[in-house]
Amino acid sequence: MDLIEIFLTTGFWAATIRIVSPLIFATLGELICERAGVLNLGIEGIMTIGAMAGWMWVYQGGDLWTGVMFAAVVGGVFGLVHSIFTVYLGLSQHVTGIGVTMFASSLSYFIYRMLLPDATTPPKITPFQTYPIPGLSELPIIGEAVFTQTPMTYLALLCVPVVWYMLYRTPVGLAVRMAGENPVAVEAQGIDVLAIRTGAVVVGSGLMAVGGAFITMSAFDAFFFGMINGRGWIAIALVVFASWRPDKALLGAVLFAGLE
Repeated sequence: MDLIEIFLTTGFWAATIRIVSPLIFATLGELICERAGVLNLGIEGIMTIGAMAGWMWVYQGGDLWTGVMFAAVVGGVFGLVHSIFTVYLGLSQHVTGIGVTMFASSLSYFIYRMLLPDATTPPKITPFQTYPIPGLSELPIIGEAVFTQTPMTYLALLCVPVVWYMLYRTPVGLAVRMAGENPVAVEAQGIDVLAIRTGAVVVGSGLMAVGGAFITMSAFDAFFFGMINGRGWIAIALVVFASWRPDKALLGAVLFAGLE
């Protein structure tokens, strides 16, 4: 089978969409942070603790969607920590971000070992199952590739137009963009720049954590050390590649996922 034939197979595109889903969450989260003027290098650790938190919630008896929300809340908390040090205290975004990554990753492994001290192999949960969308899943090639995925993949794809609309068609999005580009103009309108940046970092970090939760609750069914495997750093690169636009970020993420 030559290269062209591989690109035309349904399995290739189905795998690409599956691989791109956590990157979409993480890239959109980082994009929101950077649009507000905050570089969040804590993304790798936030994805790690999101993966552990969502999985552990389900493993302890919670349902899947509540686990996703719990992961988002945990990610938002770490985003708040990051914003306190960088937005309010004015510390280095690079140093703080690396510190958040190290702390969140180490805390994830520590909690895992504390709650499951005797686990020799990663325990498994029942993850999200594929849900073919009636009618659309029957379309040739695209139906099986795009519309026969798990609900979290549909959520990731839906987040792209939602974030685009929020950033470019709402007053909140305008405030977020101007907080990163021209904070003096935001202050002139009587809007608290620090509050805008903090909110953006919290929301963005929540999306990053959901990206991590996707890996343990949709792509796989267990949590193990090192499973994020640099996806956070890839998301940062994708934000720059996409010129800080959600639509281009999706295209860049699909390109990377296809190569992977």
